[in-house]
Amino acid sequence: MSAQLESTRDPELAIAATDAVAEGLRRPRGRLVYRHRWPIRLMHWINVIALTILFMSGLQIFNAHPSLSLGNRSDPGKEILALDARMDANGQLVGVTRIGRHEFVTTGVLGVSAGPDGQPQVRGFPSWLTIPSSRWLAMGRQWHFFFAWVFVLNGLCYLGYSLATRHFQRDLVPTKQDWRGLGRSIVDHIKFKHPHGEEALRYNILQRLAYLVVILVFGIGIVLMGLAMSPRMDAVLSPMVEAVGGRQSARTIHFIIAWGFVAFVLIHVFEVIITGAFNQLRGMITGWYRIDGETPAKQVDAAAENSHD
Repeated sequence: MSAQLESTRDPELAIAATDAVAEGLRRPRGRLVYRHRWPIRLMHWINVIALTILFMSGLQIFNAHPSLSLGNRSDPGKEILALDARMDANGQLVGVTRIGRHEFVTTGVLGVSAGPDGQPQVRGFPSWLTIPSSRWLAMGRQWHFFFAWVFVLNGLCYLGYSLATRHFQRDLVPTKQDWRGLGRSIVDHIKFKHPHGEEALRYNILQRLAYLVVILVFGIGIVLMGLAMSPRMDAVLSPMVEAVGGRQSARTIHFIIAWGFVAFVLIHVFEVIITGAFNQLRGMITGWYRIDGETPAKQVDAAAENSHD
């Protein structure tokens, strides 16, 4: 810093830079801003709980018929995915995952895994990943359908509130400037380079697109496919069921979207961790988020630029 000041030939510039450094040392390195209103925070955490239980209870339902097909029928040998089991030469259970014509041994995770009592069981997904942990289809369906309504009602409340307060239009819909910065945003994410200061308060183009896909494609799509699987809804939604290829196709799409939610959550949690987990969680729990302040070095550069104007 002293070398930078000594190299300054203009006395007024040196004084301005010195004053900027002194001001920077007195000023806090960051400040708290109120980032998320309480309705958004409440609906966010309701969604976290609902999606977690929906996913785990959904795997319990899937375990009753652990395969995926296309069309209206689920014929043996024609599945696009199947979690199965067989006996080996020693009489031991072996878990097998079939994807098309390819077969993989997945004992301990898929097909055959330890049950709640610790003994090997024939089951699609393991007990620690399902609600309930035991093979109880009726209870899994009750959990799933109850929290499906929670998810739908919470989603409708979110959309209504976001549109009414213009949160959706202001913070999620990309602007022309956002589209122009798409390439830069991709490069920054690849380099794990994230915005600081005031810029951190604004969603970038990749965040906006991700949230729009999750809300408008995943959220609406998984609900519609769930309804399309119901025999009682065939008469009402028959055109949509036919459009996606049949009830088994709807079940497959429902399953794929569910794992799409998982992928989004994993990426979301990763981003939270690398951008400051404590600060991000505080923002979503209390609403208050700390943004970085300018460093003294940046203030010196600003003072130098201003002195030339």
